Amino acid sequence: MRNCTGNKPHTILRVSVKHQYTRTFAIMDAIRQRIATRALVPGDRLPSIRQFARTLQASPSTVVQAYDRLAAEGVISPRQGSGFYVTGRALPPLSLADTTTPAARAVDPFWVSRQSLDSDPTVLKPGCGWLPTEWMPHEALRKALRAVARRDDTILSEYGGTRGALRLRRLLTAQFATEGLDISPDQVLLTGSGTQAVDLICRLLVRRGDTVLVDDPCYFNFQALLRAHEIRIVGVPYTTTGPDTEAFERIVLKEKPRLYITNSVLHNPTGATLSPQTAFRLLSIVATSGMQVVEDDIFTDFETVPSARLAVMDGLEHVIRVGSFSKTLSASVRCGYIAAPKELIDGLIDLQVATSFGGPGPITTEVIADVLEGGSYRKHMHEIMRRLEKSRKTVAHKLKTLEIVPWIVPKGGFYLWCRLPDGQDSTKIALSSLTDKIIHAPGNAFSVSQSASSFMRFNVTQCENEKIFHSLEQILAGRPQTNSL
Repeated sequence: MRNCTGNKPHTILRVSVKHQYTRTFAIMDAIRQRIATRALVPGDRLPSIRQFARTLQASPSTVVQAYDRLAAEGVISPRQGSGFYVTGRALPPLSLADTTTPAARAVDPFWVSRQSLDSDPTVLKPGCGWLPTEWMPHEALRKALRAVARRDDTILSEYGGTRGALRLRRLLTAQFATEGLDISPDQVLLTGSGTQAVDLICRLLVRRGDTVLVDDPCYFNFQALLRAHEIRIVGVPYTTTGPDTEAFERIVLKEKPRLYITNSVLHNPTGATLSPQTAFRLLSIVATSGMQVVEDDIFTDFETVPSARLAVMDGLEHVIRVGSFSKTLSASVRCGYIAAPKELIDGLIDLQVATSFGGPGPITTEVIADVLEGGSYRKHMHEIMRRLEKSRKTVAHKLKTLEIVPWIVPKGGFYLWCRLPDGQDSTKIALSSLTDKIIHAPGNAFSVSQSASSFMRFNVTQCENEKIFHSLEQILAGRPQTNSL
């Protein structure tokens, strides 16, 4: 929980007083701890002295003394007639994750990424977010690499332009046009990755302590990135047709968010797809709020039938579109993009120059453009979607025998968001599975409200090994848990 400004409810700070501390110092330590964990951020107002005294069952004079001492240290400051506020002075270095217990690591947004990226090749990864190596278009990539190596020396040694290669930007705008989004290449900025695209947008539009909305559940790295920016995260309940628009409207009116970040197509982790009705209502709310939407379209090429796109319906007036090629082509040849109004692109260019001296290099963009233009990409994606349809059915059937049931049957993609039987805790299962060298994605890693403990996300392309289902069967039957590989 966190303390908010204005007339919003204040956090109840629980204080554990040790014998060697006075009551005053215990209160001070509790406040410092909340600041260290970013539950209180600069600009937040502390509870009133009387309210805090009642909460802690302490005398008002004790709270006054604690506040006065913290004010003398510069940790908080008084405002005449308003109360005490966090200053941010001597704010400790940001600790993005609590590593004190395995359980804490298991439910934070970094856990699945750390486990998946750092594991050795023998580890099975049904919880990871990418296709197996053998599914990727290696021959097309090798052909493109050979062709690029024979081109002008500047491609092999020079920086790219500030917007990224015009050739690739033209290919992207041509694809957008087929979807109904008619924009110029000047409205597209190439970035180092899809994650960097969202990072740049946050740097441009959001300040520390601002509020950003995400889906609940949502892609866990959205949460990780927002934490790194010290941004307040608020979750919007997600339904089978998109965000709950009634809840969305209430939250927007109450929280006055700066951004809303979402997947419209084959939502991560649920696999749901935004309906036209939900999209229309969502954009109506956004248009009157002054906020911006970041639509992550990274799964668009996995969709068998085109669905509603916020950026297309909005024409980039209130929506920024981002994406990348990591899921479809290669996570090694990384390149993302941002499609936005020109005035935003100009600011994003400056930020990208300042933070990384430009976007992806010419080798990367030429390789991707060659693959996209060569005709093999369409065949590759056709084959991928054929295999995905088979894998989804096979994995769903095997999970059903364990009473693990998909929340919905997605129209494409490689995720199944599944409910576990009998109220089983996915965090405990994920920890226990590490003993079998299997990495799962527990539900609460995706949930801002921590309300998805009975859910787990499965990558169907990474579930071919029967060991995964045998391990799940044993754990669900009550095998003792262990917490390390």
